[in-house]
Amino acid sequence: MESRHIHVNSDSFFGGVGLRPTHYPHLLSQGAGRVQWFEVISENYMDSFGRPREILKKIRQDHPIALHGVSMSLGSPEGLNLTHLQRLKQLIHEVDPFIVSDHLCWSKWGAHYSHDLLPVEYTRESLQGLIGNIQQAQEFLGRQILIENVSAYVQSTRAEFTEWDFLVQVARKSGCKILLDVNNVYVNAVNFGFDPMEYLRSIPPELVGQIHLAGFTDMGDYLFDTHSKAVHDNVWKLFTKTSSRLQQVPVLIEWDDDIPDFHFLEQELHKAEIIWNRTHNLQGVYEESNLL
Repeated sequence: MESRHIHVNSDSFFGGVGLRPTHYPHLLSQGAGRVQWFEVISENYMDSFGRPREILKKIRQDHPIALHGVSMSLGSPEGLNLTHLQRLKQLIHEVDPFIVSDHLCWSKWGAHYSHDLLPVEYTRESLQGLIGNIQQAQEFLGRQILIENVSAYVQSTRAEFTEWDFLVQVARKSGCKILLDVNNVYVNAVNFGFDPMEYLRSIPPELVGQIHLAGFTDMGDYLFDTHSKAVHDNVWKLFTKTSSRLQQVPVLIEWDDDIPDFHFLEQELHKAEIIWNRTHNLQGVYEESNLL
C-alpha cells in the first residue's frame, strides 16, 4: 500500500472515532459521514485474516487509520515481546497507519498477559526501563509511536515524579509523542485528588500527537474508566481549556462498551469540533451549545 499523506490546516479540526464491528453495516451502506479517520485496536486485527481484516482494508481505501495497541507492555521490566512487534509491523505494512500508539503501562509477566492496563511506578528505575523499551519499539517498527496516559485506581508510595512530569520525561527522553487522554486525566484527578488543569498545563503542546475523549462510570467512591458513556461535561470543559493551546492534532471519540449507533458517535464528535473551532477562532461551526 503506497503511503498517503494527510493535508490539513495547522489549526483545523481532524476528528475520528474507533472502528467497531457493530458499525460495519452502517459504514458499508451509508459511509462515514463527518468522521474523518478511524482508530482500531491493533491486536484485534493482527491475527485476523477474515472479514475484520477485509473491512479494515476497505475502510482504509477512503480514510486514514490509526493503530492503537493494548499489549505492547512498554512498562514491563522483562522487555518487549519481539514476536508481538513483528506481527504489529506486518499490520503496519499492510494498513500504512498515520499513527501507531500504545499505553504507558505494563500488561505481561512471563507468558501471562493481563486484560488490564496496569500503571507503572513513577520512579527513576521505571523511567529508564520505559525509555529503553519505547526506543527499541520505535527502532524495530521504523517509526515514532505515541504513548497514552492511563487511568489508575492505586498509587505507589515510591513515586519520585508526578504522573504528568513522568509522562513528559518519558516522551522527551525516548523521542515518542503523547496520546493525551483527557478523560483519563480527569478520572485520575478525581480518584487521587489533584488539579487536572495543573496536569494539562504541564504537557508541552509540541509533545501532544493525539487527543482521546471518552466517558467514565461513577462508582461512588471512585471513577471507573469504562468507555461506555458519553463524554462528561467536566471532561468537555478540560478539553476546551487544553485545545486552545494546541495546533492541529487528531481528536478521537473513544467508545468500547454499550456502543451506541454510529449517528450518536458523530454527534459527540461534532461537539468536539464545535469546541475546537471556538477555541481556535475558526469559521465554520459556531452553533449554540450548552456544553460550557
